[in-house]
Amino acid sequence: MKFNTKVIHGGQHHEPATGAVNVPVFLTSTFAQKSPGQLISGYEYSRGANPTRQALEDSLASIENGARGLAFGSGLAAIDCVLKLLNPGDEVIAVDDLYGGSYRMFTRLFEKYQLKFTFIGFDNVEQLENVVTEKTKLIWLETPTNPLMKLVDIKMVADTVKGKDILVAVDNTFATPYIQKPLDLGADIVMHSATKYLGGHSDVIAGALIAKDAELGEKLHFIQFASGGILGPHDSYLVLRGIKTLAIRMQRHSDNGFEVAKYLENHSLVDKIFYPGLSSHPQYALATQQMTEFGGMVSFTFKSGKKEDAVTFLENIKVFTLAESLGGVESLANLPALMTHASIPEDKRAVLGITDDLVRLSVGIEDAEDLIADLEQAFSSLIVDSL
Repeated sequence: MKFNTKVIHGGQHHEPATGAVNVPVFLTSTFAQKSPGQLISGYEYSRGANPTRQALEDSLASIENGARGLAFGSGLAAIDCVLKLLNPGDEVIAVDDLYGGSYRMFTRLFEKYQLKFTFIGFDNVEQLENVVTEKTKLIWLETPTNPLMKLVDIKMVADTVKGKDILVAVDNTFATPYIQKPLDLGADIVMHSATKYLGGHSDVIAGALIAKDAELGEKLHFIQFASGGILGPHDSYLVLRGIKTLAIRMQRHSDNGFEVAKYLENHSLVDKIFYPGLSSHPQYALATQQMTEFGGMVSFTFKSGKKEDAVTFLENIKVFTLAESLGGVESLANLPALMTHASIPEDKRAVLGITDDLVRLSVGIEDAEDLIADLEQAFSSLIVDSL
């Protein structure tokens, strides 16, 4: 199947008892047995497996070209599951510009269990080779990164550690499998905050893992079952429904994101613009090689460099909504330094370039002309205030 067909039919089957086209929401905690230990349908207890969640997990595996999909109560629950593959003393190499919640989990939770985390830029193979040791067991990537839209060459990373006992995991939330397929590029695990583009409607909190091979998938499933961070059946249904329109939504997000990025690139009040689809992006060549589109996430800073300008701008948007999160059909905007990345220490944000005036936009599927008009009137508020 090609992708537009996969998001609707991949791994899916009509419900066998009734022939229902859509999988029902199986609101049950347990399942009857014929005799002790003899299951009727293969299902025993919904923490281990539930038919609605199973349908979602099969869809996840299909769209990412993986062997096993797993659905969790949040993206962080999915990351937690991956880290529980490791043992005290193991080392993790992670991209330096990453989601604040991931950084918080790594440094404030798992470091105390004797896991060591090293954060690097992945700009070239030497950076990686210089920090890999015999204790390295996991490489954690985001590409594009959150919020600076830096790219990591997934194939380069996978090729560098090939043959070693090192897993490569990629947070594919920003790109989605419509734009980028990490497993095809050599990664072992793909992670999603399914709250975002996979769900797509800002109405569910969910996470996902997709394993490249069945053995790794079974290890992750055991941790999911033993730790209990599963996604419930109703939320599984919502994410599965969202996936069915993923392709058409992501194309619209990408088209609109590109138009907004071009507008910002030419605005007199904008200093830096972060969007991999612009030829001015330092990794534009990698973007065209690794991604089929460029997505709907755009970040920018102000020429003034003032946090106050960013705050005023965000207080005056009307079509965009000032809010946490991203990936919904509606356009959202936030100030990472005070919102999504506030858990990263100020000095580390400064080193990375997450300045106090950096604004992150999640460009939705509205008419691009209306979005640009909204940004223009918000910028105009800064000019009025300065008079």
